[in-house]
Amino acid sequence: MERGGVVWGLMWWWMVAVVVTAEPLPRYYNAIFSFGDSFSDTGNFVIINSGKLPNMPKFPPPYARCSNGRLVIDFLAEAFGLPLLAPSANTGTNFSQGANFAVMGATALDLQYFKDNNVWSIPPFNTSMNVQLGWFDQVKQTVCSSPQECREFFGKALFVFGEFGGNDYSFAWKAEWSLEKVKTMVPKVVASMIGGIERLLDEGARHVVVPGNLPAGCIPITLTMYPSDDRADYDPRTGCLKKYNNVALYHNAILRIALDQLQRRRPDSRIVYADYYTPYIQFARTPHLYGYKRGALRACCGGGGPYNYNMSASCGLPGATTCDDPDAHVSWDGIHLTEAPYRFIANTWLRGPYAHPPLAALVRDDVVVY
Repeated sequence: MERGGVVWGLMWWWMVAVVVTAEPLPRYYNAIFSFGDSFSDTGNFVIINSGKLPNMPKFPPPYARCSNGRLVIDFLAEAFGLPLLAPSANTGTNFSQGANFAVMGATALDLQYFKDNNVWSIPPFNTSMNVQLGWFDQVKQTVCSSPQECREFFGKALFVFGEFGGNDYSFAWKAEWSLEKVKTMVPKVVASMIGGIERLLDEGARHVVVPGNLPAGCIPITLTMYPSDDRADYDPRTGCLKKYNNVALYHNAILRIALDQLQRRRPDSRIVYADYYTPYIQFARTPHLYGYKRGALRACCGGGGPYNYNMSASCGLPGATTCDDPDAHVSWDGIHLTEAPYRFIANTWLRGPYAHPPLAALVRDDVVVY
């Protein structure tokens, strides 16, 4: 056990050393276009719902992110010398260096799917993956003027497609679907994602990063909403709920198979699977090795309880308090991460080992590396 701790400590030191000492990445991309949910939303939810929702939570700077600071997408933009992505809902913005279409609560499947399957726990927001692709079509008209010009422009851009799927499964859990029934959604979610990626490839995209799902069973909101009296339901190594993590693992496995198949069909592109699951699990298993004194299962900002998550006093609402040391926490608000783990994950996507292949391997001296 002690030897394993030493190994993980050395691995952690090596990854940090690589990030700190690595040469700056070349300025290859002219723009970044991002799709997904609250793990990459940089303001769309707040803009779209401004004045429409009571008790809209207050977000700390930078503006309207579900964190105490920057997200993975922000660190990717900075690494490639591009500005932080403007939310696409901020009309009138110059999107020539990219746009962010991600929205908190977005799903891979359309709103109608949930209505047809009697999942009424989903909020009535029409912000699904296909809706975001429609917004992309609108933005496209402002950054290029002909099919050939668009293909050339998007061929030099980086596309980040996801995370998608986490909300789809979350709404099904809230509707009290069984594990077996939730898992029947996974092929549909993945097929929808592959269809969306192919639409972007048809527009000229060449480099697409596709994040997988996080371990939902480790997230404070899940641990709070679905507690179990049976200790066998929890992973003894992490304290996470196994059932919810199993769905995420299944999603990620099916997604990787589908992405490999898509890569073979589209050899002119480079499709990168980006892993959220593994680093989060490592945070949960050995938080101290990554500098997290409070572990991965307790939120920094919340309204109390064993995981500091309370739906009636969630972060940003009256009754919630914020910890003094967000960087010592993995979870910011019981759902999303603090800036520190987002920075760490972004670096592992850029340099490895949690992106396949790492983004830095795609660009070298302004030449694409295949």
